[in-house]
Amino acid sequence: MDQAQQLRNIVKTGKTKRPLARVITVTSGKGGVGKSNTAINLAIHMRKLGKRVIILDADFGLANIEIMFGTVPKHNLSDLIYKGKNIKEVITWGPGDVGFISGGSGIAGLSNLNREYLTYIIQNLAQLDAIADVIIIDTGAGISDAVLEFLVASGEIVLVTTLEPTSITDSYSLLKALKRHPRFKEEHTSIKVIANKVGTPEEGASLFRKLNAVVVRYLGLVIEYIGSVPQDQELNEAVMQQTPVTLANPHAKSARAYEDITAKLMNIEKNENFKKRGMAAFFSHLVANKKKDGGN
Repeated sequence: MDQAQQLRNIVKTGKTKRPLARVITVTSGKGGVGKSNTAINLAIHMRKLGKRVIILDADFGLANIEIMFGTVPKHNLSDLIYKGKNIKEVITWGPGDVGFISGGSGIAGLSNLNREYLTYIIQNLAQLDAIADVIIIDTGAGISDAVLEFLVASGEIVLVTTLEPTSITDSYSLLKALKRHPRFKEEHTSIKVIANKVGTPEEGASLFRKLNAVVVRYLGLVIEYIGSVPQDQELNEAVMQQTPVTLANPHAKSARAYEDITAKLMNIEKNENFKKRGMAAFFSHLVANKKKDGGN
């Protein structure tokens, strides 16, 4: 039995034993647009709605989530892969009872591992489906191979962009790279857009219309607008305090915007056609396809 088939069997077995988590991958075409802030504040609002939420910080080399949470993790994903820690040991619980896993450099080395190790890791990651209702993956910014691998493996993508011309251009470039990826399956992928740091809701809607026009014309992709987050000094102050604005000041205009966007995401989940893929499926897809391509 080849490795890809074994991983598929692990996923199939996991599906019969436990519910599947909803996996949402948050990304951006460039840095500095508020991607990690978005991931954190959406997670906290989901937790307030009773969802169990874990964030996977997959921005290698940049510990954005732990810095914004003001919490230093004892372990990261590399400890699970190379030091025999189990999945519960590498989860750190931050403010608002939201868990997070620091990726470290662990995920980058997954495709170099032998079958026995991969089986162990996928089985551990499958346990996240029993621990969390929603898993938010915070990718790095840009169109690196690592980011694209995460997006291709994901069934639900949230793209954060701003009014800056470079942000809009880079968002388009990211979607273009995703569309051209040989393993991207548009029919299995939902792409949602958040306009961040806008002056008014109208500016956010206008930003989306501009991006959507070129995406439809040149890429033929379907993208969905789920709202905007205003430029907010109270959010900036919360970042300086290493506390998510949703907790530091729930009545801040940015916190209320994140609440509205979360409500839309939860309404999407109620749709009878919505399918959760689960964490084991996400990672087995990621690893098996990298092996198939011969990539590292």
